[in-house]
Amino acid sequence: MRSDAVKKGIERAPHRSLLYALGVSREEMEKPFIGVANSFTEVVPGHIHLKEIAKEVKAGVSSGGGVPFEFNTIAVCDGISMNHQGMKYSLPSRELIADSVEIMAQAHAFDALVFITNCDKIVPGMLMASARLNLPSIFISGGPMLAGSIAGDSEEKKVDLSSIFESVGKVLKGRMTETELERLVEVACPGCGSCAGMFTANTMNCITEAMGMGLPGNGTIPAVDSRRRRLAYKAGQKVMELLDKNIKPRDIINPASIENAFTVDMALGGSTNSVLHLMAIAHEAGIDFPLTRINEISRKTPCLCKLRPAGGYHIEDLDRAGGIPAVMKELKEHLNANLNTVSGNTVAQIIEESRVKDSSVIHSIANPYSVDGGIAILFGNLAPEGAVVKQSAVAPEMMKHSGPARVFDSEDEATRAIIGNNITKGDVLVIRYEGPKGGPGMREMLTPTSLLSGMGMDKEVALITDGRFSGATRGAAIGHVSPEAAGRGPIAAIREGDIINIDIKNNRLNVELSDEEIANRLACLEDFEPGIKSGYLKYYTEKVSSASTGAVFI
Repeated sequence: MRSDAVKKGIERAPHRSLLYALGVSREEMEKPFIGVANSFTEVVPGHIHLKEIAKEVKAGVSSGGGVPFEFNTIAVCDGISMNHQGMKYSLPSRELIADSVEIMAQAHAFDALVFITNCDKIVPGMLMASARLNLPSIFISGGPMLAGSIAGDSEEKKVDLSSIFESVGKVLKGRMTETELERLVEVACPGCGSCAGMFTANTMNCITEAMGMGLPGNGTIPAVDSRRRRLAYKAGQKVMELLDKNIKPRDIINPASIENAFTVDMALGGSTNSVLHLMAIAHEAGIDFPLTRINEISRKTPCLCKLRPAGGYHIEDLDRAGGIPAVMKELKEHLNANLNTVSGNTVAQIIEESRVKDSSVIHSIANPYSVDGGIAILFGNLAPEGAVVKQSAVAPEMMKHSGPARVFDSEDEATRAIIGNNITKGDVLVIRYEGPKGGPGMREMLTPTSLLSGMGMDKEVALITDGRFSGATRGAAIGHVSPEAAGRGPIAAIREGDIINIDIKNNRLNVELSDEEIANRLACLEDFEPGIKSGYLKYYTEKVSSASTGAVFI
């Protein structure tokens, strides 16, 4: 066993003494050592209950003949860190999470790993670590939050965190009072779990299941449901089977399973952040997965679900309708079905046992919401290396749009302009110097997009940025524009009033400027000067790559 490096031989006598100090018995010294990477924290609602999940995982490991050792990683709540300096640290935390798991697993010579995860950057950070380490591994999420409810005109109305962000815009427009807003604030997030819509956390947990690294139910069973605890216990047992059979992450994470993940993502209308994260996971697994392949998948994959923010359903509804296996059953002709999963069953075996229980939540392949998938990658002279949009959340009238650029060199500038009613119908807001290097940290911009939605302008105004968006964003919001402004990408050349042409159906994003004019403007720019010159973000700025490659370290 790999763990023999810390427990066998006369030269490991000091190691054994320290292990005995932990309470390890002589009998347990002969068993595999299993690392349990828990992202529990008392500041993230999606993680507040993960101690209980860990108890079940460790019980499952013990029942399967292993010795569990729990350790923790950091976790950032994107909602709490939103629209202030803290959001600069959210995406960078992904690399720290991956690195910290690597350090703990290597330093203590674990034989296998169970990853307990839930929210936005923790899921991909841990998936990156699993691919990097390539030790037998399994994932168990903390599960989604239930939607809140508030009295409507005739019946209870389901609400969630994005409802609050959008309501801020309604207050600014006089369509809601601050008292009504506070009533909503108190009920929108009723308890533990990852925020209730198809936002980034739930997108990534569903993708983990679709990729084969989590058991069926991993993405959708609510956090407060007893099935979540039972699934955690089963995950602990299953990791012992994976160890026994020497099945490792790179046996499961491969080009075909990443294609499955993107296919399911397209059908769900998931967060645009999935592109950033799946590219990073592919990088750790040594897989070359070009952005152009994503458009190919989107063109053949219909959108079958309209979950918040694109529609009115929540993850609890998706779970009730059959969950990810039911979605995959509808998509079976578009999937690589003979792939292995951590469950011990192939994708084909999992979907054979599933069925759609509510066709209003999961549409059939014959009756999709749209024939194209939920995400599109745009290219053009404004985004030579690509940009990302959640097309399933774009109003039909905004799928093709031309308008004058309103240029802002930070999210804060743009937010002030929106709040000050300085945006006009038809405008294309350009928010730049918010990319991985420029931010630094590629801030998530739910505030400006939600303000526009709440003010009723999401069908009138487009927004493009080299930053990124929350999974809760809707409207013509185009992010990840690459190269970024800090890397002298064309977005840095745009000036107020330049006409920008958006054609989502044809995957195009252009500014009405010649290549020569763009080059001349860029040549006149001063060298980019990082806004933060100390601490972790200084290091991050020096190491991070383009969003088009997953914003990984190079």
